Amino acid sequence: MSTGLIIALVILAIIIIALVVALPKMREKSRLRKQEHELGERRERVSSEHREQAEVRESRADEAEHRARMAELEAQKERAEAQLHSERATVHEQGLADHELIDEQERDKFAGTSAVPDREGDHSGRDDRSHDSLGHDDVATDQRDGAMHDRDRPLDPRDDVSGPGERPSRLR
Repeated sequence: MSTGLIIALVILAIIIIALVVALPKMREKSRLRKQEHELGERRERVSSEHREQAEVRESRADEAEHRARMAELEAQKERAEAQLHSERATVHEQGLADHELIDEQERDKFAGTSAVPDREGDHSGRDDRSHDSLGHDDVATDQRDGAMHDRDRPLDPRDDVSGPGERPSRLR
């Protein structure tokens, strides 16, 4: 055999031994790369699922907060209405809103009471210028002819003597 052939066989044997030794390592590296790639895909899929869940829950939380704000405003409205009714009850208990209890057609029937002050000059023993519980002049008549002037007429809370654009006032 020739020397060249022996050298070629030795080189071929070395290559075969190297392949036998290196091939399992290369297969292992290939398998690991494949598993890493699959693991990366799984990470992406799971992380996107979690992100979607986070968005859905964030949206639900926003809706719940909105409903809570609406419920709080509704509760404030109910408290305000309760306070309004409580104040109205107090006003009625004190007799300051008796005029609201009398219809227009009943005014003659209740004339002279706190609901409808006497406008005919019968003061039921009071002086000409008595004061009601609010401190307003109740009844005043002209001494000369018994006629009542508009400025002396008792103020009715339903009277609004304010001008346009002004705050409603009972003052004349």
